Amino acid sequence: MAALGAVTVLTLAVSTSAGTGHLTAPTTAGPIGLAPSSALSPCMIRGGLDVQMTEGVPTPAGYSRSTGTVHALTLMVDFSDAPGQGSALDRFHEFFPQTREWFRRASYGRLDYRPETPVTTWLRMPKPFKAYGIERGAPFDPGYRQLVQDIVATADPDVDFHAYDLLNVLITPNAGPSALDTVLSVTFAGNSDAPVADGVPVANASFVYSRQDDGSGSYARTGYRVLPHENGHTFGLPDLYTQEGGSAVGHWDIMSEDWGADNDLLGWHKWKLGWLNGTQVGCAAAEGVAVYTLTPLYKKGGGKLVLVPVDRRSSYALELRTQGGNDESVCKPGILIYKVDATVDTGRGPVTVYDAHRGSGGCTHSPNIHTELSDAPFSPGESFKDPHHGITIEVLGAGRSGEYKVRVTRTRR
Repeated sequence: MAALGAVTVLTLAVSTSAGTGHLTAPTTAGPIGLAPSSALSPCMIRGGLDVQMTEGVPTPAGYSRSTGTVHALTLMVDFSDAPGQGSALDRFHEFFPQTREWFRRASYGRLDYRPETPVTTWLRMPKPFKAYGIERGAPFDPGYRQLVQDIVATADPDVDFHAYDLLNVLITPNAGPSALDTVLSVTFAGNSDAPVADGVPVANASFVYSRQDDGSGSYARTGYRVLPHENGHTFGLPDLYTQEGGSAVGHWDIMSEDWGADNDLLGWHKWKLGWLNGTQVGCAAAEGVAVYTLTPLYKKGGGKLVLVPVDRRSSYALELRTQGGNDESVCKPGILIYKVDATVDTGRGPVTVYDAHRGSGGCTHSPNIHTELSDAPFSPGESFKDPHHGITIEVLGAGRSGEYKVRVTRTRR
């Protein structure tokens, strides 16, 4: 089976938590030049044009591509009423090289993420921070638009914006409230209405504000993770938490929780981003029984994802999550089962993880992790059923090399 092809709607991503050489919206996102196979077509659920940052495939147009070399322009910004504390490069190194390494591991080396900072000092804005009226909200509110325009004007003598794929703005942490009170970090992605720099719109940009430090002493090791979350939006990935503060995914994807211990992306997102080959994805769309072998998601190679479509807009997904790589916090290995709904907007719960051990309280003591879902994976001998759609998923067993076998049975409804 050929790998998923991703042809990339201009959209706006607002989060609590961002082809070589262009900040302008590219014509494709994810893998370039790859065609979907007929075997996987029944599992390529579609989202409507009215869905904000849909989980549907292919990824809509306008986002940064997610394979090959991606040049990330990174600027450190301060203000007269919030002068930068320490050196600007100290702020830069709060996120690098950790972010680059995180993407290398998550993508199995398919994304060569290169942070570049042509201005190594604090970039002072012409207005005080309070004058911009920055609050959690749309990046193209008047104050935000003025801030972006001022960043472009101030940096332009030293920066060729046309030479980069996306923009990271690392705001001095003493500007704005503590992240424990209000998280201002935000991304606007795939929007051609952005301010223009060197002839191209600054269409994919991530802003990071105060440090996401809970006082547990883990910030030096985990504080960078807000940036790969934000950059996930520049690649077209939605927020998986809910705007009401709930968690339907828990710590199983960095687009859900980006505080605390490390975690990876869901296999569905890796497929959307072009980090999995089609040969690593199974599509259980036909009636009958099919058995699949899955290897740990964090390891390169082997079967990684089984999709069980429910209808044209939604699908179950199965993957094996074990401790290793970016998945350092996994305390209960097994088959993670979740449902992807391409009709649900970002921040509204487009993905739901099914808990194999409901009411257990979970198995982790790591900070900032949705505890109840930490032991969600299904173990050998456990099963998931959807009688309404005639779907049964059984975990058959684990092999000596760490692989798991799963059986999917579909019956006529």
